[in-house]
Amino acid sequence: MEHNKEKFKYYKIVMLVVLTAFITFLLTSIIMYSYMKNNEEQPEEIATTYTVDNIDEAIQPYRNIIDKYYLGEIDENALIEGAIKGYVDGLNDPYTEYISKEEMQDYTEDLLGNFVGIGVYMVANTEVNRIQVLSPIKDSPAEKAGIQPGDYIIKVNDVEYTAEQMTEASNVIKGEEGTTVKLQLLREDKTLDLEITREEVETNPLTSEVLENNIGYIGITSFDENSAEGFKKKLEELQKQNISSLIIDLRNNGGGIVDEAIEIAECIVDKDSTLLITTNKDGKEEITKSDKDPIINMPIVVLVNENSASASEILAGALKDLQKATLVGTTTYGKGVIQNFMTLRNGSGIKVTTEEYFTPNRQKINEVGIEPNEVVELPEDVQNQLIVEKDKDTQLQKAIELLKK
Repeated sequence: MEHNKEKFKYYKIVMLVVLTAFITFLLTSIIMYSYMKNNEEQPEEIATTYTVDNIDEAIQPYRNIIDKYYLGEIDENALIEGAIKGYVDGLNDPYTEYISKEEMQDYTEDLLGNFVGIGVYMVANTEVNRIQVLSPIKDSPAEKAGIQPGDYIIKVNDVEYTAEQMTEASNVIKGEEGTTVKLQLLREDKTLDLEITREEVETNPLTSEVLENNIGYIGITSFDENSAEGFKKKLEELQKQNISSLIIDLRNNGGGIVDEAIEIAECIVDKDSTLLITTNKDGKEEITKSDKDPIINMPIVVLVNENSASASEILAGALKDLQKATLVGTTTYGKGVIQNFMTLRNGSGIKVTTEEYFTPNRQKINEVGIEPNEVVELPEDVQNQLIVEKDKDTQLQKAIELLKK
């Protein structure tokens, strides 16, 4: 009997607690609902479609809410920067981007070909909303750390970044020489964590050597300022060693300054040959022709792969169409649009896609790529396309075979 009394007493206590909790929840809900109802404002008219004339009008209701309720301090410049960046990002073009005044110095240093960082070309992969490695720069900290084309950069210094935040991620990756940056990569289904020391990186190193049968070799990793001049110097050195043919390696070359690629093409093609056809948003066509006599008259093979992009495709496409070189490797990346970089009065800038380009035979490149004359894959056991032993480099071996004939 005593046991039943204790049990009943315990049951009453539990029910009292549950009932109290329920009443508290109910009262809280009523109070919060009353608060929200009492503080509810009439909804402002917000346009569902916007035009140039009512952008300010569209933003104003959100500004009113921020001014009335936002708890923290308001940084007017940060709001403006964010609005401009969001406006440009709304184009959903992975190649068009806004560069703030503070970012301009780093950006122009990149264009000139030298900066402090880890040395990696990146692209915003909008399909998966990830930052993807196009290729690390040869002999850079990124290459030495084992970063490979196709890797996704998930985090930088423990902060996750998406494709839309590629510029922010790039700015964090850069830094003072000798300092370190942490990267988390996704490679297929594996997550890799790396800590890399920043160094001064030269983005346009050219390599050259003489291979068997007096075959010259020039590797171009990107087209930056003075790349064409560097190519001519390497060529002159090889010619002094009596080369009879030439391999130009554009594999993993993410592109760069179009004029540099055009100048290299002019070393090879006949004067007045069409090198590039571009069209703008109005359909206006511009044809770029060689205005120089060629300085190379020998068989040429150009090596390309899926990481050969932009200016690399301009050079490769021109030489293929004009039958001045045989392309060996795999289909190129397919970036057939050109960006112009413009500086605004306030010190900021914008890189904007302005033209689509086509090969001399009017072949489309964008999102298609250029198919080589000889399709050759690397062996399946090659783990890193940037570090391939010559005896396993089937693409290089095919180029040598063709030039031996």
